[in-house]
Amino acid sequence: MKKLVLSLTLIAGLSTAVLAQTPVKFGVKAGVTFSNMTLSTMGVSASFDSKTSFYVGGTADIPVSTIFSVQPGLTLINKGTKVNGGDFDFDGGSVTANESGTINSMYIEVPVNLLANFTAGSGKVFFGAGPYYAFAVDAYAKSGGVKQDIEIGSGEDNFKRSDFGINFLGGYQLNRVNIHAGYGLGLSSVIPDQQDLDVKFKNKVFSVGLGFTF
Repeated sequence: MKKLVLSLTLIAGLSTAVLAQTPVKFGVKAGVTFSNMTLSTMGVSASFDSKTSFYVGGTADIPVSTIFSVQPGLTLINKGTKVNGGDFDFDGGSVTANESGTINSMYIEVPVNLLANFTAGSGKVFFGAGPYYAFAVDAYAKSGGVKQDIEIGSGEDNFKRSDFGINFLGGYQLNRVNIHAGYGLGLSSVIPDQQDLDVKFKNKVFSVGLGFTF
């Protein structure tokens, strides 16, 4: 028992020493998104055009070794896609996109990424991946200056409230400033299951931005 107590005390002491040398770092980030969506049914998949929007958020970097860290975050991010021609049909209504139209959805996203960090010159290179969960707060379709809200909820013609997937990211940190790029691959369909049809509508987002660490 004494050996066990001494061992636990030693581990706790070493952990405290490591954390004291490499404390948790907080940061903010913002940038541009290039998002699109894929529609798949009966083994056939189609990808729509990308649209440009934005994201802004915060991060916490928690060291777990000299190389690896865990980075949870909280991000407000705009997703969606651009469609050339055709119709949007949501919530019992239809918006005709004879010119071009967009589907826009705003999410509060919570990513948790595992990062690897390597010294490079005066700064460091980092890259990693991890899951994310996103909570939809707004959605609408727009075409030819006409905007139509998309209901969010459990209805058959609505968008789902939740979205989840995998993040991939990489970048370069110099002092307190970093430049980074990321890719979010949605794994869940943003629309409910349709009767007699296996239809999946998923988000994909490529992003580029700047970050600042406090």
